[in-house]
Amino acid sequence: MSAVELALPAALERAVRVRLARLDADGFAARLARRDPTLWSADPAHRQVAANRLGWLTAPATMRAQTDTLRAFADEIVRDGFAQVVLLGMGGSSLAPEVLRHTLGVRDGFLDLQVLDNTSPAAVQATFDRCDAARTLFVVSSKSGGTVEVTSFERVAYPWVRVARGDNAGQAFVAITDPGTPLEALAREHGYRRVFLNPADIGGRYSALSCFGLVPAALIGADLDALLDGALAEDSASGAEAGAEQNPALRLGAALGEAALAGRDKVTLLLAPPIEALGSWIEQLLAESTGKEGRGLVPVVGESLGSVDAYGTDRVFVSIMVGPPSTDAARRMAALSEAGHPVISWTRPGTAALGAEFMRWEKATAVAGAVLGVDPFDEPNVAEAKHATGNLLQRYLATGELSVPPPVAATHGIAAVAPAAVVERLRPNVSDPSDPSAWAAALAALAEPGDYFGLLAYFHATPERDPRLERLRQIVGLNTGLATTLGYGPRFLHSTGQLHKGGPPRGIFLQIVADEGDLAIPGERYGFRTLQQAQSLGDYDVLERRGRRVLRLDLGSEIERGLDELMAAFSAAGRA
Repeated sequence: MSAVELALPAALERAVRVRLARLDADGFAARLARRDPTLWSADPAHRQVAANRLGWLTAPATMRAQTDTLRAFADEIVRDGFAQVVLLGMGGSSLAPEVLRHTLGVRDGFLDLQVLDNTSPAAVQATFDRCDAARTLFVVSSKSGGTVEVTSFERVAYPWVRVARGDNAGQAFVAITDPGTPLEALAREHGYRRVFLNPADIGGRYSALSCFGLVPAALIGADLDALLDGALAEDSASGAEAGAEQNPALRLGAALGEAALAGRDKVTLLLAPPIEALGSWIEQLLAESTGKEGRGLVPVVGESLGSVDAYGTDRVFVSIMVGPPSTDAARRMAALSEAGHPVISWTRPGTAALGAEFMRWEKATAVAGAVLGVDPFDEPNVAEAKHATGNLLQRYLATGELSVPPPVAATHGIAAVAPAAVVERLRPNVSDPSDPSAWAAALAALAEPGDYFGLLAYFHATPERDPRLERLRQIVGLNTGLATTLGYGPRFLHSTGQLHKGGPPRGIFLQIVADEGDLAIPGERYGFRTLQQAQSLGDYDVLERRGRRVLRLDLGSEIERGLDELMAAFSAAGRA
């Protein structure tokens, strides 16, 4: 089993050693194996939440007995002529399948997989444009069975398939959900080919090694036995028999938790090919599990690695390699460590170890939650954002409009909106008060050591836009020295959105929205444009209510031009 190597500054090394001894004295590993909900809180409500969310601990053993059934199901799908699979999901139900697809690829003769988890009208339309209605299998995946995004996607997909397949449309649909959900009832009503009922005691972000991850894995032809055997081996290595010093999950969780307590809460992930896609899953697990009650780990994924002197004292680096690290990678890790930055590292022999990675990070996150004193199994501020979206949709149904705050500046189809308190802080740093992009660029002037900068994009991620956002992210990082994050909404609402609102108040957020037309949602009096607007406005409202530094920039319909102007504005602000 791959050992977790810790290269830590002396004070942090001592703190981690003390923490590991305390975890041993408390019997943490044995109590976790027994599914003891008292590990995280003395509060009865939190203990109840934890007690109902620990099924992931036994999921690998449970699912190992079902791999023949899953393989037979995938073979049936292939025999029936399906060529591709589209997963309709969000958050915990979509991230693990996406990681599996990008990391493992598609075995010859099996189905390619794409994930739809973006309510942008253009993103939804692009997904269906790439599909053959007669040969596409839809996997409708939702733990609660009532997620608004997944429900809306299904309402488009089912009638679309019915045009091609007639009354046999249900045979092109599969549901994955908990027992007794609205999705289970809908699947029975529509005659879905199969309903996979997942154990109700597995939370969404901990569900990679349950039906939510393994049904899609079977459809792409992944080696399910290898994934689960790796998870079981990792579970054994981090079980009750291993002392905390030799326990990889406890070492990782203790190091991350103690680093955060020491102010190093920016967990910067350095993931080498072919497992770089794992970062998005780790991001959700860490952010949504620990980002609450003013505490939390801030995962930094996909950020370009800079020189050692580009980083502040708020960083901890986690490096995962497949195979021996290259000379360049080893040199970079050594340089970071010599500069006083904590470095946590390990290697894996191949991509089959993905199951082991899922288990290691799930356990380590449970440990980090205990170190930080938070319940790693609830997500109160995700629910808060959902409630805000729901209220806005109800208002739209009653009045026919969504209320957008008046802009502080608007020109050429671009508009900037910010809370009054943020406007007053920005005003002295705005180069041109009539230019919305100048207001956005002034956000960098609010940066203080220990902050992070989040780009929150509410539009279709395309090959033209994603590099622009990554370049903008680089410019912000160079100008401010801050850790930077990038998320597409509403996807991030189900992951880092919890951290943004419930975690440390150290985030500076630039929300970027756009107009990409509309697409009807059958059975609703609003379309995807209204749904997406309600989600972005709900996100903004909660960030404002919680006193976060946020600005909303509407790029209108010329998104690429707007992003170019935004990059130019941030570059100019950095030179000023």
